[in-house]
Parts: sequence; C-alpha cells; structure tokens
Amino acid sequence: MLLHLLPLSCPRRPAPALCPGGRPGSGGGGGPWARRAGGLARRRAMRRTDLQPETPRRGDDGHDPHAGGALLETVRRLLLAKEEADAEGEEEEEQAQFPKRWAIVFLCFSAFLLCNMDRVNMSIAILPMSAEFGWNPQTVGLIQSSFFWGYLLTQIAGGIWADTVGGKTVLGFGVVWWSIATALTPVAAKLGLPFLLVVRAFMGIGEGVAMPAMNNILSKWVPVSERSRSLSLVYSGMYLGSVTGLAFSPLLIHKFGWPSVFYSFGSLGVVWFTTWATKAYSSPLEDPGISTAEKKLITSQSTAGEPVKTIPWKLILSKPPVWALIVSHFCHNWGTFILLTWMPTYYNQVLKFNLMESGLFCVLPWFTMAVSANVGGWIADTLVSRGVSVTTVRKIMQSIGFLGPAFFLTQLSHVNSPAMAVLCMACSQGTDAFSQSGLYSNHQDIGPRYAGVLLGLSNTAGVLAGVFGTAATGYILQHGSWDNVFEVSVALYLVGTLVWNVFSTGEKILD
Repeated sequence: MLLHLLPLSCPRRPAPALCPGGRPGSGGGGGPWARRAGGLARRRAMRRTDLQPETPRRGDDGHDPHAGGALLETVRRLLLAKEEADAEGEEEEEQAQFPKRWAIVFLCFSAFLLCNMDRVNMSIAILPMSAEFGWNPQTVGLIQSSFFWGYLLTQIAGGIWADTVGGKTVLGFGVVWWSIATALTPVAAKLGLPFLLVVRAFMGIGEGVAMPAMNNILSKWVPVSERSRSLSLVYSGMYLGSVTGLAFSPLLIHKFGWPSVFYSFGSLGVVWFTTWATKAYSSPLEDPGISTAEKKLITSQSTAGEPVKTIPWKLILSKPPVWALIVSHFCHNWGTFILLTWMPTYYNQVLKFNLMESGLFCVLPWFTMAVSANVGGWIADTLVSRGVSVTTVRKIMQSIGFLGPAFFLTQLSHVNSPAMAVLCMACSQGTDAFSQSGLYSNHQDIGPRYAGVLLGLSNTAGVLAGVFGTAATGYILQHGSWDNVFEVSVALYLVGTLVWNVFSTGEKILD
C-alpha cells in the first residue's frame, strides 16, 4: 500500500554497487581501473533510468504538475545530443585533416631540396663556363670554394638568430637570399671573376642559416615519437636535391645555355617562399589553423628544457669526445664536398663522358645516399633497441661511413671501364651516408642541451674542409692527377676512423 503513496514521476535509481569489501563504493579490490569501470557502468545505468518514459500523474484540475519539468528534461536531452554530435564531428574533422606538423616538415624538405639544387648546378655549369671564360683548374677550384666562405660565417650565427626571432623568419630569409644570389650568378660571371666570387659567397651566407633554422622549427613542431622520421625526410631532401640538380642542369644547358640553370633554379625559391610565408609558423602555438588535438599531441611530447643562458665553452672544449666530433666532421666533409663539386669534372675529363652523360651519371651516387641514409638509420635504431650500447652503434656506423668510401675510392685507379668507375662512386657515397647514424647523431648523445653549439662547432670544421678541400683539389689537378686527389681523401678517412674509435662516446658527458 505504501507504494501507491510514492510520486510516480520520481526516477528509480539503481542501488549502489557493492565492492568486494561489502561496502557500497568501497575502494577494495580491482584497483583504480575497476573503480573507474564501475563508475562508468553506474552513470550509464542512471542515464538509462533518466531516459525512461514516466507515467504522468494528473492533479485534481486535470493538469500534469510535472509537465514543465518534463519539457525542460526534453530540452536538456536535445542539447546534450547536439553537443555530442558536434564533438564527434570535430573529432572526425581533425582525424581527416592532414597533420599540420607534416606540412611543415614537407616545406622544410622542399627548402633543402632547393638548397642542394642551387648548390650543385655550378658543378655542371662550370664546364661550359670555364670553356667560355678560359678558366684553368685552379681558378675553377677557387670559384667552387668561394661558396663556403659565406657558408662558414653563418653556421653559429644562424642558430643564434633562429633562437631569437624564430625559425620561420630565418629559413625564409635564407631561401630568398640564396635564390637571388643564384639568379645573379650569370650576371656576375660576365662582369668578372671578383663579382662571381662575391655572389657565390653571398649564396653561401643564405644556405648557411638553413640547417640551424630547420632544427629550430622541427624541435618545436615535431613530437619526440616522430622526430627521427621527420629529420630523415628533411635530410633526404638534400640528397634528392643533388639528384634533381644534376639531372636537369645538363638538359637546360643543352637546350637554353648555361645561364638558364641559374635563372630557372633561382626562380623556384620565390614560389617556395610564397607558400612558406602564408602556411608556416615558427611554432604550433602561433598557428591559428592547427587543430586542438594536434596541438595537444605536440605540446604533450615537448622535450624543451630550460633555455641555455650561458655556454660553458671551457668545459665543452675540454672533452675529448667533442674534439673527436670536430676532427671527424672535418675528415668526413673533405671527401664528401670534393665529390659534390668535382664529380662531373672527373666524369668529363677522366671517363670522357659528355656534359649530358656527366650530369646523369652523377645522379646515381646521390640517389644511393638518399636510400642508404634511411637504411643506416633503421639498422642503428634496431641495434640500440636490441641492447647494443649507443657508443658501439655510433662507432660501427661511422666506421662504415669512413672505411667504405676509403675502400671504393682506392679502387678507382684499378677499374678499366666507365661503368665500374660510376659503380665505385655510387658505393662510396652509399657507405658515406651511414655517417648520418654516426657522427651526425652524436651531438644529441653527448650533450643534448648544447646540441646546437656542438653542431655549430663540428659543422664549422666540416665547412672549412669544404673550403680547403675544394680549392686544394684544383691545385692538385694542376700539378698532379686525380689519383692524388683521392689519396688525400683516403688518408683523411683513415685518420677520422682512428680518432673516432679512440675518443668518441655515445654517453652524455655534458649536462
């Protein structure tokens, strides 16, 4: 009888669930996940009860006293359903949207593609230019090395500038600057050798800020879980830029003359900058178009610690592994830059390839580098994941990066066919790319907080190798032979191997 006295419109609530301890809502047994699941089940049960239709009870005047409450409840349900639908729609839209961070990575990849396209086009165009202006090998070496005069100046300065004003501004400036210098190269060459040397040095200034600016941007845009893949893609842009530049330069020269290479390649920088200026931001916090989910993903995996206020130069320069980086980078870049700038000339003078063949056969070694760099990275990560120490992995990978090129360069004097010579060059460059998992990864190993400074130090030594090595090659060719050029590179590869294996480490030595 008492049941008939209860209000019929009151919702029935389920009895509280008994936990293993026998008390309602007890925390005993099952842990937090069990309690969370139980709470979720109770809320669902309550919602089902709330949504059950009620039997209306009318008053003496025939009106339902709870009609207003039922109407409010209906409105509440409709609003709740709309909010859930909107949330699901936003989530589906964010999942369908191309990740903005990978758009930034692709733009950086494109910038590095243009970087090496504009750098290697001179190595092809120098052949008809030297014939037109009567340059000897020593003058050609001077022209090739003038690029590194400017490139050397902006290694550390570019990193400081990027950290101060943002990577977007610095990388955009670099691309525009070197693109203008590229387009002005034919004009400078016709004005005279001093003008050409200045323009090439100006081009080096623009390209010198590219790497520190890119590192600044990706450190803010890419979460840790995707950083290796993004860096591999961007650096592959450099190798593919060499492939593209060496492949298209002979075609343009053959059809339109050597100035067309510089005009066409330089104009591409304007197209890139137009997209960069409107689509890129220095960090996801500045981008109004990034989705909430992606911004949360990036910021939740940020590893940026407190900024470095002072650089402990004395401490850094007192560490033998730091000097192993500097010396090894010098030894590595000597051979790499010689192949980058002089390979077409070698194919033309020694292998007797014409201009078209020289450019096309130069593509193979750089394409090999693009592939083997990613293969080497996969091998290195696999070894580390299987328990091999980082020190051992870095020494193995860099030893391959030194001894592989040394071996294949020594074979060039023994081969009798152009095909075998091209194969030796490709194998030399392919094994050289394993250095990406050796010394190029070691800056983060030994001093993550000072990785930018360490990169600036070692890369400065690497640029000096490009300046001296490129110029010295011209001098050696005027007084010796190509065998002498390769002998110097092999000797430095062996020195680098010894220094690296004795003094390098994969452990953190700078806090």
